[in-house]
Formats: sequence, structure tokens, C-alpha cells
Amino acid sequence: MSADPAQLERVIDAKTFAVAARASAAQMADLERFRGLLGDWNQRMNLVSAASLAEFWPRHAWDSAQLLRLEPGARSWADIGAGAGFPGLVLAILLKAEARAEIHLVESQAKRCRFLAAVVEALQLPTIVHNARAEDLAPTVEIVTARAVAPLTRLLGFARPMLDKGARGLFLKGRDATTEIAEARKAWRFSLETVPSLSDPEGRILKVRGLARVR
Repeated sequence: MSADPAQLERVIDAKTFAVAARASAAQMADLERFRGLLGDWNQRMNLVSAASLAEFWPRHAWDSAQLLRLEPGARSWADIGAGAGFPGLVLAILLKAEARAEIHLVESQAKRCRFLAAVVEALQLPTIVHNARAEDLAPTVEIVTARAVAPLTRLLGFARPMLDKGARGLFLKGRDATTEIAEARKAWRFSLETVPSLSDPEGRILKVRGLARVR
């Protein structure tokens, strides 16, 4: 998953995504099928905006795939608030051929779970879909991730059962990351590393460990 950093900032379509993510022909075929299913289901339910669907490769696929650069050896992941499948389904596609790969998609809305399950079945992904609230689950995973789910203070509460079992947090955040971190530190103690996003100049990826409540 390594490539020239200057090139990574120019992901605009399937071709540039394939080069930046070093995706195989089989992985690209699965991603194209996922994109087609997303477009079809999006006509019946609001999974993503029409504008963002048109930017599938830079805005959704690459935003998700970049996480593997930070944890290239991780094979078990949980995606909280999986929604339309970002980053969880993208990670599942890219890890599909890997031994021990297992992706948990956690989503509280049943209709979105139906979409996720349909993609998982169609692409035969190493994925379990949970129609549940994240704080009620505690699968044993290496990485717990989330994208556009909740402010960091609440998100850490959702992820705590998995973090308490040894998972590492890898959370995609936007321009308000600094403010969210400051607010979260009022309620939580945690180790944090902030990494610039490769898909969004204003975005940040938060690497979280060692969560505990502030007393």
C-alpha cells in the first residue's frame, strides 16, 4: 500500500486509485461492483449524497483505503456506524484474499444493514454485519474505526468495549478534529497520534490507544 506521496494527493478516478492503493485487477472489479450496487440502492434509500457518489474514488474509496497504510498488518477490523460501507466494505474488499481477514460492520439502522449484507453476499467478503449499537458489542479486533459517525467524545464511548479489549482506534475526522480532541479530553484520557489525511487536505486520522474516563 505504499506509493509516492505526491501521487496520492491526485487520486481522482479508478485508474489513479488503483495505482495509489496498489489494488489488483480482482480488487478493482469488486470495488466497481460495490460502486454499482451503491448507486442502485442509493436510488431507494439515502446512503450517500448524489454529489459524493460522483466522487466515489477520491472521496469514499481512497479515504477508506488509506487506513491500510497506517495498519498494513491488521486483519481484523470493526467499523462503527458502517452506513454505506465506508471504510468497512472497502477494507473488506482490499483484505478479501488475506488469511485471517475479518471485518465487522456495526450499524444500528436495519435498512442500511440490508444494503451492507447484500454487498457482502454479492462479493463474498470476509465480513460480519451486526444490526446493533456499537456500545453493546465487543468483538475482539485489532482495529476499531469509524467515519462521520459522532463527535470524538461520543465516538470513544461507542468504541470503548473494543478498545478495552486491546483494539487500537483509527478514526477519520475532518476540519474540526482539533476542537473534537480538546472536548474529548475533558471526559477521557487517551494516547493520541494525529496523522494528516491523504484524501482531504483538512482531514485528520486519529490513532487512539489506552482509553479511560477522566475522574
